Amino acid sequence: MKIIIAPDSFKESMTAVAATEAIEKGIKKVLPNATIAKFPMADGGEGTVEALVNSMDGSLITHSITGPLGEQMEAQYGIINDHTAVIEIAAAVGLQLVPPEKRNPLHTTTYGIGEFIIHALNKGIRHFIIGLGGSSTNDGGIGMAQALGAEVTDERGHPVHFGGQGLSEIKHISIDKLDQRLKQCTFDIACDVENPLTGQNGAAYIYGPQKGANEKMIANLDQSMQNYANILKRDLHVDVNHVKGAGAAGGLGAAFIAFLHGTLKSGIDIITTITGIESHIKTADLVITGEGKIDDQTIFGKTPVGVAKIAQKYGVPVIAITGANEITSPAIYEAGIKAIFSITNKPMTLEEAMEYSEALTEQLVENIIRFIIANEGMSSR
Repeated sequence: MKIIIAPDSFKESMTAVAATEAIEKGIKKVLPNATIAKFPMADGGEGTVEALVNSMDGSLITHSITGPLGEQMEAQYGIINDHTAVIEIAAAVGLQLVPPEKRNPLHTTTYGIGEFIIHALNKGIRHFIIGLGGSSTNDGGIGMAQALGAEVTDERGHPVHFGGQGLSEIKHISIDKLDQRLKQCTFDIACDVENPLTGQNGAAYIYGPQKGANEKMIANLDQSMQNYANILKRDLHVDVNHVKGAGAAGGLGAAFIAFLHGTLKSGIDIITTITGIESHIKTADLVITGEGKIDDQTIFGKTPVGVAKIAQKYGVPVIAITGANEITSPAIYEAGIKAIFSITNKPMTLEEAMEYSEALTEQLVENIIRFIIANEGMSSR
């Protein structure tokens, strides 16, 4: 029997790699000779670097960068296939890096992301995969642009301040001094939200509150972001204001489009293409996927459905495991998932489920495989 293991992470509980290993242990308790292909997955958010580095036998690179509050910190990005860098926005400017009492999108900067890119350029990298999501910033990516050599200046010709406060100061943007190597690069941006840059559904109004912005600050940020969009259109001849996804990660989506000609794509589509998982799924007998919570939003670009849609093309059954099954709509089953199982085996607290998630996953998968063999007559070869 050939089984594909392709879960996402179980947030704050199991990484995608840990979940993959637990699933494999459960299978091998019943089918020690099964052919197993392991693909720790991600959809562009937290865990993307680890998933791709593990799936593609890549390497992790540690580099000192400017953190979201302007402090020096060490962070990691990945290199795969010797020529592709994988960068998680959350690793450089993630909300988890800023203590709750210090969260303020007027001050948090994306400068460190640009430093990551420069470091990768120095290693000869010319293809980038960027996982948007989980940022503490709302600076429209101007910090990143400045780190890459762009001049983002105020009325006196001075560089604007770090953070969202700099957006209101912008009077001119020039890319004449942008690192010339960037012209040779391609940027695939994993973006699974469609928020525009400004307005009620834009970066400030939708994501500002979780980053520490109050109502007055949100209104000012949105107005400042409009100023930024106007100057990008005037000086760079790029209109990003209403592009779907431009508001992702506090406007970083807009910056990747305007400064780096990045292409916004579905995160799971990028990951499945890079890993080549489809060529393995089409000859498989079973696929096991999963993530921490599966609900009616999972249908919109999340890992389990992305994997299931591939398997559905080849008639390969897909089973999903999860910490919390909150499905109320049949849409997820129509997308190719045959059944969803929760790893909990008795009444327990969330903390208990998280603490014992790997053991619970192993036990669940063992029972699933035993049931399949007993009821479908599958060979244990």
